[in-house]
Formats: sequence, C-alpha cells, structure tokens
Amino acid sequence: MPIANKKDTRPNFLVILADDLGYSDIGCFGSEIHTPHLDTLARDGARFTDYYAAAACSPTRSMLLSGTDNHIAGVGMMSENKGKVSSKFNVKGYEGFLNHDVAALSEILQDNGYHTLISGKWHLGYTPESNAAARGFDRAFTLLGGQSNHYGWEPLLEEKHQTPFFTRVSPQLYTMDGRKYNVEPNLTNDPKGFYSSDSYTDNLIDWLKDRSADNSEKPFFAYLPFLAPHWPLQCSDADRDKYEGVYDDGPEALREKRLKRMKKLGIISENITPHDVVAGPTNREWDEMTPMERKLSARAMQCFAGMVDNIDQNVGRMIQYLKQSGEFDNTVIIFQSDNGAEGADIEAQPTMGPDVVATIRKYYDNSFENVGHANSYVWYGSRWAQASTAPSRLYKAFSTEGGIRVPFVIHYPKFAKHLQNGAIIRSFSTVMDLCPTFLQMAGIEHPAEKDGMFRGRKVAAMRGKSWLDFMTSSNSKSESTDGIHSGTDTYMGWELFGRGAIRKGEWKMVNIESAKGGNGWQLYNIYRDPGEMEDLSEKEPEKKEEMLRLWDDYVQKTGVVWIPHEEILKIGQDYGFDRNDLIGVNVNESNEVATRK
Repeated sequence: MPIANKKDTRPNFLVILADDLGYSDIGCFGSEIHTPHLDTLARDGARFTDYYAAAACSPTRSMLLSGTDNHIAGVGMMSENKGKVSSKFNVKGYEGFLNHDVAALSEILQDNGYHTLISGKWHLGYTPESNAAARGFDRAFTLLGGQSNHYGWEPLLEEKHQTPFFTRVSPQLYTMDGRKYNVEPNLTNDPKGFYSSDSYTDNLIDWLKDRSADNSEKPFFAYLPFLAPHWPLQCSDADRDKYEGVYDDGPEALREKRLKRMKKLGIISENITPHDVVAGPTNREWDEMTPMERKLSARAMQCFAGMVDNIDQNVGRMIQYLKQSGEFDNTVIIFQSDNGAEGADIEAQPTMGPDVVATIRKYYDNSFENVGHANSYVWYGSRWAQASTAPSRLYKAFSTEGGIRVPFVIHYPKFAKHLQNGAIIRSFSTVMDLCPTFLQMAGIEHPAEKDGMFRGRKVAAMRGKSWLDFMTSSNSKSESTDGIHSGTDTYMGWELFGRGAIRKGEWKMVNIESAKGGNGWQLYNIYRDPGEMEDLSEKEPEKKEEMLRLWDDYVQKTGVVWIPHEEILKIGQDYGFDRNDLIGVNVNESNEVATRK
C-alpha cells in the first residue's frame, strides 16, 4: 500500500447520491426547482442523458461500490423483502446486503492510499460485518435502513409492539464508525438540530477539515448519499414555502412544463413521444379531486421541491469547501439519483406495519399547516412521480425507462474540454462504470484483474467499463450514442421484483406485469422511442430472439432467479410491493387522515 509521505496528487472523488430523485427534478434537466449549484456543475461540467442505475436504491448502491451487477454483489433482493417470497430466492447473490464476493470501491481505495469517508444512507447491511465501517470507510456515519424520518423522530422505535422489521433494525438505526449512534430527534424543526441532508453534509465537511496530518496528504474518496428526497416529505418551512402556488395546477400541467423545458435544454429531442401516465386505481385526475385534496397534494409536492432545493444548498456548501481548501480542481464530482422517482409506497408497509394509514393516524399530524414538519408523514403519489420521469414509462421499482434512467452530472476540469463546459453526453453508460473509472484514474488495478484475491477472499470481476479514455480523448464525441459502451460488443441487464430488462445499443426488451401495461417480453427501439410506446416484437422477431438469448446469458452469468412478477403474485406470497397503490392515500384521498389535528 502506498505511503503518503508527500502530497499524493491523484484525483479526489466526491460522489453525491440523491434518493428517489426523478429524471427532470433538477434545473439543468428541466426542473423549475431552484438548483443553482448543480446547474453550475452541469454548465462547467457535463450531463449524461443515457445513464442508468437499478430500479431501486440498495441495488444501485451495491452496483456503484462493486462495479458489477447487483445479483453478484448480494442485492438480487432488497433486505426489506427477505423471507417474504419463495425459498427459490435463498441463493448466493440474494443476501440482501453487499456481500464479500465483491471488493468494494472503498476497500480498494483504502488499501491504496485513499482517505475514505461516508456520511449518509448506507442500506447495504445491518450487521457489524456488513457495516460501512467494515467495508473500507475510514470514517462512517450511516443510516442503515432504506428510510427514516429526516428530523430523526421515529415514534415506532418507542413502541413496545414494534413490527418485525423494526425489531430487527432498531438497535442500529444510525451508526458512527460501526457503533450504534443515537440521533437527537428534532421535533421543533430547529435549523440547528438534526435534519438528514444538512447533518450528513456538516459531518462530511467536518471530517475533511479535520483530517490528520497524515490523511491530509492522501487523496480522498468522499461518499455523500442523501436520504432526501425520499419520503416522508419533510423540509423547513422556508424551503417549502418558496414553492407556494407553483404546483396548484397539478401534476399533468407540471409534466407538460417539464417536457417543454427538457426539449429547450436539449435533454430530449423535439419529436419525442412521451409515454402516457399510468395511474393506479386510487390516483384520480386532478379535476376529480376536492379543493382540499388538491391543496394537500400540491403541498406535498412543495415539500418535495423544498427537499431538492435543500440538497442543492448542501452541494453548494461542499463546493465552497473544496474551493476554499484548494481541492476543487483536483476533485471528480459526481451527482446522480439512485433510481427513478418514487411512484408507489413500496417500503412503508414493511417499515410501518400492515396498516400504513392507521400508523399515520396514530402518530402523525398531516394537517395542511403541518405538512413537512417532523411529525408529519406524507408522500406525493404516482402522478407527481411521472411528471418527473416523463417522457419515460412508470417510475421506481420498474425496469422501464422511468425506473432506471436517472439524471447524472460530472465535473472535473482535467477531462477533455469539449466533454466539459456544458457538454451533453449521450453515450449509454451505467452506475457500474463508476468503480472502474475511478480505479483507472487512481492508477489502481482491480484485484480480479490480477489473481482474483482481495483481503484473503476471491472476488468477482467488474462488469462496468471505465470512461477515462472516452473522457480524455480529443476524438470522443459528446453527441454520439456510442463511445463508452459500444452497441456491438456489450449489453446490460436489469432484474428486480420479478421485472426484467435487457439493453444492447438502440434496442431494449422489457418484462413487467400486465397491470402496468406489460405483455410478456416487449421490444423497443430506445433511441427512436424512449417513451417505450411501440412494441416491435412482431415487426422485429429476429431482434427479439437475439435479445432473449442475451437475457438468458445475463441470467446465467449473474445468477438471477427469474420469476416474472405476475408469477410471484400467483405464488400467494407477500412480496411487499404494489399493494393496491396505497401511495397518495394520506394526501390525496383521505381527509380523515390528512386533516387530523
């Protein structure tokens, strides 16, 4: 391991991850939300418009840190669903945490002279062995689970009769360097008290400032995974009220405004056909709702906007620190979302008990004036989500474009100038590419490229591809759809919750349930039809057969247990997802809940 006797000039890496942020939820991707710092990073750096994560949060995080598929890295199934489905899923790769069959990026960098830090949501394991502190981070302040109150108030933790999920994770909801850490609840919304995004950023900046003399000579890998804007939608009154009246026309009007702005910015083409909104049975049209329901729904969206605004404020603080410390020009800054916007309350059931509404009614005050406070608990529903995933189909948890295509900004002044300075890069790229890119930039060989051994164990190879050659070549073309992953020599697959997809070049094949518009395997030309509107299965039978062969290869090489979502439902097991579209009930339809005093 290199000893940092003098200043190590290798690049720093800062990865900023938003949770459930939709494709057009920041200004430089078409949003009305005020995000000047992210917009500046995009103006001076680059935006990737064909960049993919997984369909949900922990699988993406496992891919980011391992450089390989989530089924290889241990998160073929999210931890929230372990034990809820067929025993067929009790296999390697479905542990529900970042397993030790992969070498984590943080571990490799740590062993090669980097100072490694994480402050934020982990969601990759609850045990000491799977904690971030045991996976290569010198300092680690982590929320272990998938969601939490942003002000640190969890009334169910005080309840004697907790749900099985809370019983399992409550002893270590937050940890500091691997040990239980008690966050002081901030029930008064005190600006000086705990608030997830502010506190995570405070902590990371403090660690960077307080590096020891030895560590100050090391380059750093800083990972800032926000919990925001994941529900419950909570933010300061100031951030919420900044958007008073902005959303009074409803989600369909917002969707149209976003689409127009994305076209103007060049994020999507002028002739694109967006997918229709797919709404559940409880999500009524805006004009069918009562005035109070519309008012409450718009207030929830205000809170969402306030949370995104606050993320940007904290990005600004990170940039300010990097500039003051002289580290800015030598730091690769990444910003992305972990999946598409959240359109269904897919995690509330296992974390809040079988009756979400009853839990809200017991503990929370969702009256209009209180929405956004620590003791409120709201989310915004599938229509608002599809305002931000447009022109794509559906949202988080689906293998359609709305679930897996995410906004991505990269800033590093030492990249080729024509691939920074506001470039829009259209080459297909994935979250698995970050690990190989960072390692190549740091001059580090992945263990699998040598003898395959790392810290006494055999580890899997990366499936991602480094961008370094592309990002530093004068011959690279930002507008080309090729360049990073050639359409002739690579493919990528996705599977989660029994929903699958495979992509090669301009072609994508998708399998989702019929209730959401699926019909077995559907084939799309994703360049011409990113909205996934025209199924070409019958017109292109040979291409479909080719894609099916690639799917079989993907399943075999990554260990996917392929049971389509509809077959899982037929098993009669509680898979924990898509439960009658509960999303939106507390802000859209139930005045009894929404106006409880």
